[in-house]
Amino acid sequence: MVDLDSRQHVLQACRDHDVKFIRLWFTDILGMLKSVAITAEELEHALLDGVNFDGSAIEGFARQDEADMIAVPDPATFQILPWRPRPQAVARMFCDIRAQNGNEFLGDPRQVLKRVLAKAAQRGYTFYVSPEIEYFYFRDQHGTEPLDQGGYFDLTPLDGGSDLRRETVLTLEDMGIGVALSHHEGAPSQHEMDLRYTDALTMADAVMTFRLVVKEVAMRHGVYATFMPKPTAGQNGSAMHLQQSLFRGEQNAFFDASTLDQLSSDARHYMAGLLRHAGELSLVTNQWVNSYKRLVPGYEAPTYATWSHHSVADLVRVPELKPGGDEATRIEYRAPDPATNPYLTFAVLLAAGLAGIDGQYALPVATQSAHRLSDAERAARGIESLPASLGEAIDRFERSTLMRETLGDHVFESLVANKKIEWNAYQQQVTAFELDRYLGLL
Repeated sequence: MVDLDSRQHVLQACRDHDVKFIRLWFTDILGMLKSVAITAEELEHALLDGVNFDGSAIEGFARQDEADMIAVPDPATFQILPWRPRPQAVARMFCDIRAQNGNEFLGDPRQVLKRVLAKAAQRGYTFYVSPEIEYFYFRDQHGTEPLDQGGYFDLTPLDGGSDLRRETVLTLEDMGIGVALSHHEGAPSQHEMDLRYTDALTMADAVMTFRLVVKEVAMRHGVYATFMPKPTAGQNGSAMHLQQSLFRGEQNAFFDASTLDQLSSDARHYMAGLLRHAGELSLVTNQWVNSYKRLVPGYEAPTYATWSHHSVADLVRVPELKPGGDEATRIEYRAPDPATNPYLTFAVLLAAGLAGIDGQYALPVATQSAHRLSDAERAARGIESLPASLGEAIDRFERSTLMRETLGDHVFESLVANKKIEWNAYQQQVTAFELDRYLGLL
C-alpha cells in the first residue's frame, strides 16, 4: 500500500533513531485522536498491509456488520515524539482507514478532506490554511481556577503560561510543525498559538498533533490545558480563526492587483460561498453544546453571516496587506472553535468556497456592526443569523445537500445521530443557573 522508497525511508529512520514503538494515529468523526501502538519489528508489515482494528469500537466508524478496518500508515507523517523517553524512542504516523477489500473507508475524516482537496486540485487549486488556536490553562481538570489574571499580550508576572508556551513551541518545532507566534490571550490564563501556513491536509494533521502536545506539556508541569470553547462565564471563549487561501501553482488565486481591494473574483465568490453556507456547516465548525455559549454578542465572536475588512466580530474578515504582499492575500473565517474536527472543518469550508466559485455567487456588501441593526434591517440586507444552539445547527445541517455531498452519507448520518444524542441529553439537564434563578422564586 506504500511505495518502496517511502517504506525504506521510514524503516531507516527507525534504525537511525533507535525507535522501538510506533503509534498509528487517526481520528473519529468528532476529531478525537485514536492510537494503536506497534513495535518496530511489525512496522514493515504495517507499511505493506496496514494494521487491522475493530472499527465498531470507534465513534462514527463502522457498524457491527462491517467492523474490521485497516489502518494504513502515511510515511510522510513519520515523526519522533520528543516527550517520550530515549533510547528506544517512540514515533508516530497518521493513518488512512480502509475497508478489508482495500477500498477507502467512507467514514474516515482524513479521507473526507482528501476527497475535497482532490476536487479543488481538478480545478487547479491548492488549499492553504493557517489556524490561530486559542485555549486555556487551569490548575486541574476538575475546575476553572486560572494560572494568572493576565490579558491580551501580557508578560510575566501576569502571564503564568509563558514557560508552558515556550516548551510547547520547541516541542512542535522538533516535530516539524512551525509556530508563527504565541502569546497570552484576552481572558485570564487564555493563550493563543498561530501555526505557519501550509497545505490543508498537513495542517489538519498538525492541529491534531498540536492539541496533544499542548496537553502533554501542561500535564508534565502539573496543570491542565483545555480546548473547551467556553469554559468560563463572563470571559472570552476560545476560537480557532482560520486564515485560508487558494493557489494556482505559485500564484495566489485570491489576489488581483487591478481591483480596489486587491481581491480577485475567485476570492469574492469563495467568500460568498462561505457566507451562504455558514449556517449549514456550523455543526462541523462548532460541534458541541458548549460551542454556542461562545457564539454570542459581546465577545468578538460572530453571530451573523457578514464580512468586512476590519471588524473582528464579523464571520469573514479580509486582513489588510502590506504593499507587494500578494502571496499573503487571505480570508479569515472566525466561527470555528479549537474543539472541532480539523479534517471535516477544512473540508466543509473548502467545499462551501468552491460552491461559491462554481456557482459565481455574488458577494454581499461588507457589513459592520450587524448586531446594531434591527431584525427588519438585517432581513432587508439579506443578513443571515448563525445558529444560536446545537439544536438549530443540527436542523440546518440536516437539510443541507452540500454537507451531505461533501461529507458522504456515512459521516453525515453518523454526525447527525451523535449530535442529536448530545442535544437531547443536554435538554434534559437542570443547570445551576436555573436552580439559582428559579428555585427560591417559583
